[in-house]
Amino acid sequence: MRHSLYKLTFVLLLSILILGTACQGGEDSSGTVLKIGTPNVVKSASIQGDTNMGVLAHLSNPTLMKMTEEGTIAGLTAKSYEVSEDGTVWKFVINDDLYWSDGQKLTPDDVRFTFSYLRDNLPSAGWMKSTIENISVDGSAVVFKLNKPYSRLNLEFATYPILARHIWEKVDKPMEYTNEGENVGYGPFYIAKTDLGAGVIYFQKNPYWKGASPKFDSLEIHTYSNMDVLSLALEKGDEDAYYKYAGTYPYASMQKLKDTGNFDFVEKDNIGLIFLGMNLQKEPLSDINFRKAISYAINYSEILKLDALGYGQVPNAGFVPPSMMNYKETAKLEHNLTVAKKILADAGYKDTNANGIVEGKDGKDIKLAFLTRTDYQRTAELMAEYLKLLGIDSEMKSVDSSTWIKQKDAGEYDLTITRSTPWGMLMHANWGTGYFDSRRTGEGVLHVLDDPVFLKLCDDILASTSEDQLQDYAYELQDYYAENLPAIALYWSKVETPYNRAWQGWYSDPLYGIFNVDNFLSVEKSK
Repeated sequence: MRHSLYKLTFVLLLSILILGTACQGGEDSSGTVLKIGTPNVVKSASIQGDTNMGVLAHLSNPTLMKMTEEGTIAGLTAKSYEVSEDGTVWKFVINDDLYWSDGQKLTPDDVRFTFSYLRDNLPSAGWMKSTIENISVDGSAVVFKLNKPYSRLNLEFATYPILARHIWEKVDKPMEYTNEGENVGYGPFYIAKTDLGAGVIYFQKNPYWKGASPKFDSLEIHTYSNMDVLSLALEKGDEDAYYKYAGTYPYASMQKLKDTGNFDFVEKDNIGLIFLGMNLQKEPLSDINFRKAISYAINYSEILKLDALGYGQVPNAGFVPPSMMNYKETAKLEHNLTVAKKILADAGYKDTNANGIVEGKDGKDIKLAFLTRTDYQRTAELMAEYLKLLGIDSEMKSVDSSTWIKQKDAGEYDLTITRSTPWGMLMHANWGTGYFDSRRTGEGVLHVLDDPVFLKLCDDILASTSEDQLQDYAYELQDYYAENLPAIALYWSKVETPYNRAWQGWYSDPLYGIFNVDNFLSVEKSK
């Protein structure tokens, strides 16, 4: 009898142990689980080497600063900060109640280590080498000594996740480092497991989180390489919400979700935009009159209707959308083919042989090299039609992203359709400057504008330490865009993020949309 009782007790204990062990894995779905579907496929479990994984890591490893819903910069890991009068010393006071998911306390030295480490090892952080002279710890604060004023430092620090020194100081090559298991984090949730085969990233509550308690138990990010499959999963209720970094849910698919009666949408004005890029280093695009003629030839209302299904508005010549801080109302872009043709003729571009194509200053028919990525094929084809009506021929070359980058950097194009992301509009001297400044490099930037007036304006913005002065510069910059048209915005759009009505409390910021710490502390099951 006693032997049987011992045996039964042993079996029960073993069962509990096995169950407990199973629940410790990343796939623990006990309690309330929030499931989000995304087309941002994670190809590598590397928070430094994989862009999409890096965005998701912002929940596990928050940034030093954050962007608020209104677009201002506020503290996150830092509870406050101050800047010296000359703009060269920035002091960030670190919150003292943050703990890593392995129980160790986050310290100012973790922050100091993070930026020193990224500066030396991350290509995208290379700007720090020429800007940050020294990083030190002063009590509960981290102090950055710069070699020149840099007004955008707080914004830059809203993009880099903070790393645990006791983990990352052992990693020699962060771009190559992968971890499909637990990634130690200090946010309200940490990455417990990355299943690349299933396309799922599992987040669990940080047991040492001291802040406001999340209102659900775990989070799963399901990645989809096929948008139709993702849409169907939402419609069936297999996913609770949708997320795409710097992007919207497809406008054409929104009605199906609405028809289910189960979905609402977080709607935000997009900081990013689709625009016509022009190679300002080549004729005839180097001629402002030629660019102005093109601007009048574009049917903005038609592009807005066909490309964005009306979810947006016709843009201004000032390029910068009204969702950005220090927006200025410049002239609205206008479709007027008669005006466009007159501008061309007055500037000396005429069709002397009556073959329907105007000639350049060299007397030859103008035929522009139109480089585009497959993502923007339809928009590019519309643009080619508008050019043809203006009397300008073009040759379309549709390529993949890597080829586009190579040919764009080599200047092997006249026109291109591309986009700006929210971060792209904010980087460098803000307000889209990073896309045009000839001194910039990067996969998405055009770096075609070397006008000393523009370059000085960028430098003045970066050196400014006054908010009033920044506003004056922002207005001056938008006037410059409107007068010189280094690029032409095609439309200002809306970002639509659907969520199931079974959940409420969604919060979105202009930089990362719903993927921010505040959102995941706010979202809860509907009552």
